[in-house]
Amino acid sequence: MGAGVLGSAVGMDKDAMKRLLRDAGIPIAKFITVRDVEASRLDFKKVVREIGLPLFIKPANLGSSVGIHKVKRAKEFLPAVRDAFRYDRKILMEECVTGRELECSVLGNDNPVASVPGEVIPKHEFYSYEAKYLDPEGARLEMPARLPPRVAKKIRELAVRTFRTLYLEGMARVDFFLRKNGDVLVNEVNTIPGFTNISMYPKMWEASGVSQAKLVDKLIALALERFKKERRLKTSFG
Repeated sequence: MGAGVLGSAVGMDKDAMKRLLRDAGIPIAKFITVRDVEASRLDFKKVVREIGLPLFIKPANLGSSVGIHKVKRAKEFLPAVRDAFRYDRKILMEECVTGRELECSVLGNDNPVASVPGEVIPKHEFYSYEAKYLDPEGARLEMPARLPPRVAKKIRELAVRTFRTLYLEGMARVDFFLRKNGDVLVNEVNTIPGFTNISMYPKMWEASGVSQAKLVDKLIALALERFKKERRLKTSFG
């Protein structure tokens, strides 16, 4: 019911994901990718010149905000780098975007559609692992997000463009930042979003008029549709 091998891999690897989005002209935050073999050559001042301060450091292939650090000063830089490299051989250093955290659910195969956007309002400094899972009051969710119609429309359009650019199918949640000046940036995608009664993906569809039961029906229908199309392809020659 979700993305295939390519879409799933691209959605997991934040470096590959951001490169594809950037090449497609989809707005993203500034970022630098660093591999473990390059770690000894890292220059804090050079990184700050490129993406500013504060900045975020995170593993390229991980979720749930594990291994993520917000770096505000030089003495925090190397410990954050070392911790991120505990989880992956490739890490990202990203511009810290000041603004609202918004999300949008996408559903479909060849003709995807987007839900109304929702908003995550963290009570911690950022939406960390603790805020997501350990603190029951770590964040407040608002569905639909309180947005001007033109901004909500832009987010939905960008969500669909992102879905198509990353070769996604079935379902995905696209996460955004909204700057105070009105600029919308794509942060990342989740190809297997949470699906509990309180998860953002079904909640945003519920706010769009699609119940969770109907949503499951649609996802099953999309999976069957894709299966039928793929069955028509030749898998042998001769």
